[in-house]
Amino acid sequence: MTIKESFASKRQRARLFLIVATLVIPSVALAHAVVFPRTSSPGAYEKYVLRVPNERDVPTTRVEIHFPPELRVVSFGDVADWKLQVLTDTAKRITGAVWTGSLPKERFIEFPFVAVNPKDSARLTWPTIQTYANGEVVEWTSPDTAAKTPVSATLIASVTPAPVKVSRTSLYISLVALLFALTALGVALRPRGVDVTP
Repeated sequence: MTIKESFASKRQRARLFLIVATLVIPSVALAHAVVFPRTSSPGAYEKYVLRVPNERDVPTTRVEIHFPPELRVVSFGDVADWKLQVLTDTAKRITGAVWTGSLPKERFIEFPFVAVNPKDSARLTWPTIQTYANGEVVEWTSPDTAAKTPVSATLIASVTPAPVKVSRTSLYISLVALLFALTALGVALRPRGVDVTP
C-alpha cells in the first residue's frame, strides 16, 4: 500500500466515524425514562411499558414510578433479575411501583404493566425516579419538555392527534446525511487493489 492510499484510507475511516457519531449522538441525547404508548384511547385496557436507559458509567439500581391518579393499574409483567415492590394507598389502590436490580451502563430496560385508562380525555404524566449505584438520583419529573429530565406523558384521546409537521429542510438534511453515510460505507467496504508499482 502506498502512502497516498494509506492517507486516503485513514481519511475514509475518519469520515465514517464522523457520520456514525452524527447519527448516534442525537439518539443518545434524547434518551429519557419514557412510558409507551405515547397515545391511547379513553377506557382502554392498555399495556404500558416504562423504558429506562442507563446514561451513566455506573449501574442503575432502582427505578420508581408514580402512576397518574386517573389511571387504574391492574397487573405487572415480570422482569428478569429485577424485584418489584408495588406501592398502594390506604384504600389498597396501586399508586406506584419500585423495581430494584442492576442495569449496566449503555443498556436500557423495560418494565411492563397493564392499566385501565380514564374514560375521558386526559394527559397522563409518569413521574419517574432513577437511582444509580453511586447514590446519584435523577428525577424524570419536569413538566418542561425541553428540560434535561422531562416527565413522560401519554395523551388519552378518542381522536387521533394531528401529525407533527416536520420541516422539509430537516427531511432533506436527513436524506443527504443518510446518502453520505451509505456512500462512505460503500467506499470503506470496497475491495482494495494490489499496488504493483516497482
